[in-house]
Amino acid sequence: MMIPTATYRIQFRNGMTFDRASSLVPYLKRLGISHLYASPIFTATTGSTHGYDVTDANEIDPAIGGRDGFEHMVKALKAEGLGLLLDIVPNHMAASLENPWWRDVVENGEKSRYARHFDIDWTRRLTMPFLGDTFDKALAAGELAVKADPKTGKPALAYYDTLYPLAPASYAGRQEEMLKFADRAAIAKLHDQQPYRLISWRDAPRELSYRRFFEITGLAGMRVEDGTVFDDTHRLILELVHSGKVDGLRVDHVDGLADPKAYLERLRHEAGPDCYITVEKILGEGEQVPTDWPISGTTGYEFIAAVSDALVDGPKLDELRSAYEKATGQPVDMAAELRAAKLLMADNNFAGEVSTLLNIAMQIQPTEDRESALSEAAVKSALRELLVAFPVYRTYGTRQGIPPEGREMLAKVLDNVRNGPNPPEDAALAFLERIMVGDVEQAAAGSASIFRTRFQQLTGPLMAKSVEDTLFFRQHMALALNEVGAEPLPRSFSLDRFHAEMQTRLERQPDALSGTSTHDTKRGEDARARLYAITEAPELWADGVDRWRRINSHAVRTLDDGPAPEPAVEWMLYQALAGAWPNDLHAEDAAGLKALETRFLGYVEKALREAKLRTNWGDPNETYEKAVLEYARTLLSPSNQAFLTDFADTLRPFIRAGLVNGITQTIIKLMAPGVPDIYQGSEGLDLSLVDPDNRREPDFDTLQQRLTEREKLASTDEEEWQSGRLKQHVIATLLRVRQEAPTLFRRGEYLPLGASGKRADNVIAFARADMDDAFIVIAPRLVFSALHASLAPSRSERWAETEIILPERLGHRRYRDVCTGKLVDPKDRIAVNWAFGDHPFVLLLAE
Repeated sequence: MMIPTATYRIQFRNGMTFDRASSLVPYLKRLGISHLYASPIFTATTGSTHGYDVTDANEIDPAIGGRDGFEHMVKALKAEGLGLLLDIVPNHMAASLENPWWRDVVENGEKSRYARHFDIDWTRRLTMPFLGDTFDKALAAGELAVKADPKTGKPALAYYDTLYPLAPASYAGRQEEMLKFADRAAIAKLHDQQPYRLISWRDAPRELSYRRFFEITGLAGMRVEDGTVFDDTHRLILELVHSGKVDGLRVDHVDGLADPKAYLERLRHEAGPDCYITVEKILGEGEQVPTDWPISGTTGYEFIAAVSDALVDGPKLDELRSAYEKATGQPVDMAAELRAAKLLMADNNFAGEVSTLLNIAMQIQPTEDRESALSEAAVKSALRELLVAFPVYRTYGTRQGIPPEGREMLAKVLDNVRNGPNPPEDAALAFLERIMVGDVEQAAAGSASIFRTRFQQLTGPLMAKSVEDTLFFRQHMALALNEVGAEPLPRSFSLDRFHAEMQTRLERQPDALSGTSTHDTKRGEDARARLYAITEAPELWADGVDRWRRINSHAVRTLDDGPAPEPAVEWMLYQALAGAWPNDLHAEDAAGLKALETRFLGYVEKALREAKLRTNWGDPNETYEKAVLEYARTLLSPSNQAFLTDFADTLRPFIRAGLVNGITQTIIKLMAPGVPDIYQGSEGLDLSLVDPDNRREPDFDTLQQRLTEREKLASTDEEEWQSGRLKQHVIATLLRVRQEAPTLFRRGEYLPLGASGKRADNVIAFARADMDDAFIVIAPRLVFSALHASLAPSRSERWAETEIILPERLGHRRYRDVCTGKLVDPKDRIAVNWAFGDHPFVLLLAE
């Protein structure tokens, strides 16, 4: 199997086509990329901005160039010696009439060939949750009619511009007559004869009859555990792999599948041993990818969390927390907030899925004679607590039960529930435990298997929506820590933890992707790197927030349910703005402020609605939202110079420290275990906000111009840092090193290096070593005080009396500085003050 040395993620659509990607191939080659990593390329709904809403899994989307464009891109890649990875979506397809399979199911119900391709509960009519109100109200309002579908000529049930096909039996021999329907009672009767039932989108959480992707009713779950469904959905994917056009696959949301292990085994068997396969999976604290999955690892969210250990000033987090609590007037209780978010999801957003589980459990109970009858209320209470207590995305039970590691996890969760502050009835919890592990009567084994699968398919979405898309938009103390893959509960941060995590990574998944920005991260990697610096100067940050709140107090509106924005949201706004503020933006730059405002307002609206406190997506509080958005506009108004000047001045040392963090973060990603993944444009500065902001097309023209052909690294003048050019050249330099010594960085040991002296806590040092090959990394960390004008030591004192001790196997050797080409012989230690003479990091390759 060929393992990539580095990947480059391209987001197709929104202007990015195969032809445009083809034109970037020479640039990617010069940057040092081995594989282009493509977002989904199969035909998706009209106007799709991401491609995960697939309508035809066996057609390459004409909207981005179709098969011809794809073949042209593959030819361009091969001409430069580059490979291709594809993002595939086995978990779901678009629940859209543009999807011929879904349309056939809507028209023919259970008689459709595709009726069981989708994960549909056929004990009832297929629910179609796309009405603005109930069917009866829509009908009464005259919003429903019978019209001829212009594409087929057949009668259809029309709701505005959407034409739902009718079951052939419901109009057989009456086609002309039906097209004259105007009687509402007749339309209602006709609707009752369909295999589907039109309902309000608001009723989807409780009444949906098909499994969806998270809360998105427009994405219907697929049953790829069925061999026929696997074959039908993977025909083109496998053709592209077998033909050599595609070298690897990234499996989207693998935890959504009924049996991830079985799916991956089938995929590996069909794709062959040489196909590089990774999976999108969130790993919890201490969790590892199952060792029996035939994959190279994950897409790397856990790597982002690991890097934070190297760049967050852990001991000062308590000070930042105190400042946040003082500003908001409320204590930070993440455990309580996490529980509240999970209960909200279980009781509302996923109420239908919970109800399905409860119904299955209650159907199983009569077959069990080991306890007295349990009330539905008791079982529901136990089920809720079990779901809420789950600390990871899921276990991996099958029809046969749960494997040992899953049982161990389940036992811990059950113990926590029993001994927690909200214990349910023990008999009910024990009953659910038996269902989960398969300890039930033979007559109930099938139902228990279905319960187990449904439970495991629910815990992931419930966790994701509770943490990533609720809690992380409610708790704003340190936004840099609110990232995909991060732990929702407080933890310690230390360099020792980082080193330990990298050694584990080398052992468990050395060929996994290592990302720092993706299309799903909450903010760009350089925005996050900048915000890490707030943990180094909590008092300075808090003082700034106090001043800014006073300056802008006139823009706070008093509403019936409280101030808008409330103090916690004010804190969030200033921190989010600090992360996204362009390095070169001046307080007087009206055009620049306007451009930032456009992006910022979109983020603010999303942040407010995802928090689900005073507004949400389903029921927006327009008065509240308008007040907060107006406050955000005030912050960026050119007339608000008192604030803008203060904000920009206060931000300056955070920007500088963030640039250092960004370079260190990049060096770590490129040299630590794993395959570095560069998200489009993040080889320059990535100060993006949450999607859709992070899915904007980068300025590729500028990026290509900046990457010159010269061998030496760009200078380390401040302008080179500020523009992102230094970061780009660090990437190009180190990716070339990786290509020259692939075994060293794939299998070489990870050796933490100790520092001593005055600034020992301000450097991170490690080495990669394999046989005679070795590479030494020394990079700065926690440098805010060194870069703040009133706190900084002189340049000569900055790294004085600080040394890196080299173990015997690394010392007394000659090394080449890959940035300058200089040869050095450090003996048994490296003086940091000397080493940082040319540039503030050390990258040494053994000669």
